[in-house]
Amino acid sequence: MSMSTYSTAETAAVSGRLALVTGATSGIGRAFAERLAADGYDLVIVGRRKDRLEEFAASHPGTRVRTVAADLSTAAGIDTVAGICAAEPLTMLVNNAGVAHYMPLADLPAEKAAELVHVKVLAPTLLTRAAVGGMQERGRGTVVNVAGMIAFSGPAPHSQLPRRVVYGGSLAYLVTMSQTLAAELDGTGVAVQVVCPGVVATEFHERQGLDLSGIPRMTAEDVVTASLRGLELGETVCAPGVEDAGLLDAVSRADLAAFGGQSTELATRYRTA
Repeated sequence: MSMSTYSTAETAAVSGRLALVTGATSGIGRAFAERLAADGYDLVIVGRRKDRLEEFAASHPGTRVRTVAADLSTAAGIDTVAGICAAEPLTMLVNNAGVAHYMPLADLPAEKAAELVHVKVLAPTLLTRAAVGGMQERGRGTVVNVAGMIAFSGPAPHSQLPRRVVYGGSLAYLVTMSQTLAAELDGTGVAVQVVCPGVVATEFHERQGLDLSGIPRMTAEDVVTASLRGLELGETVCAPGVEDAGLLDAVSRADLAAFGGQSTELATRYRTA
């Protein structure tokens, strides 16, 4: 079930800048909404909890806020928000909503696996698809996909970290999707970024029953600062906690080298002796 309300009027954006933020009731999504409101954006904020959405709108009387209570793990929720993305003149889309479900694949209930894929893969894909056509027509726009450094952790040995197969895979999808879409939209005036924070001080891990209170964590506000500054710098992949940006460039170069190194001939190591 989904609901959509405006806190003030019922017409399109009046500020000239309209941002839609998913998962806007806490953590990184809330920090994005706060920052964009302070920067003069009109907002469409999406979340599962109607009470939190309304609290945000009430606490920002100077900002035009549309609240949309929608569950992006459902087809109905995705359809509702995708319809808004297609109909409204968005200048920014922040695909932030997320769930984690950290457990080995064999132990992950099917419904939780489906929920994760809907929220972190299907929803960002369909919301971006709905928004990007209008952005291209208007010649401006920004899509920010919130992933995480776990997207780069696939090669890690079992001893290094607990396996989060579906979660890690979904974040890696967001990285590749963002890079490919950024290339596709080059020259259109539409920018695409994937922001990949590490451990952030939000409710996210607590909802999974993980106590990370003793571990140093970045603030959600710093993640947003990095993302917005990264857009100014022209970064497609923004890693707020990685000091040496050359490491990210090296990953990209290695990916392209492997891609370019393919041949129609069977590699020598696969030929029988």
